[in-house]
Amino acid sequence: MNLNQITVPVLDVEKAIVFYEKLGLKLIVCSLPHYARFVCEDGNTTFSLHQVPQLPKGEGVWVYFELHNLEDKVSELQQKGIVFEALPADQPWLWREARLKDPDNNQIILYFAGDNRVNPPWRIE
Repeated sequence: MNLNQITVPVLDVEKAIVFYEKLGLKLIVCSLPHYARFVCEDGNTTFSLHQVPQLPKGEGVWVYFELHNLEDKVSELQQKGIVFEALPADQPWLWREARLKDPDNNQIILYFAGDNRVNPPWRIE
């Protein structure tokens, strides 16, 4: 089994497309006003937006995008007007993360974990 597609709920697909294109995702399917799909710039994973009449309650969706050049990407996005809730910082789980919200309040985490993503020191064998 391989995870290759994530879909997040949004109220306005067009507005969300602008945001995710700024992040660097490439739009490959645009079926307005209900749906859009992107491909990640590194690898073949796809990410999509699905219009909903009402967003889920609670903390919402958390989406992690891994980057090798985290600091450079954060700086680039800030220059494009993207506002971060947290700038890159080392986390106790051995990842370096920056956090922001998309237009629908979904939590977006840009991070670099390297080998610690699948092989942390506390991995179960």
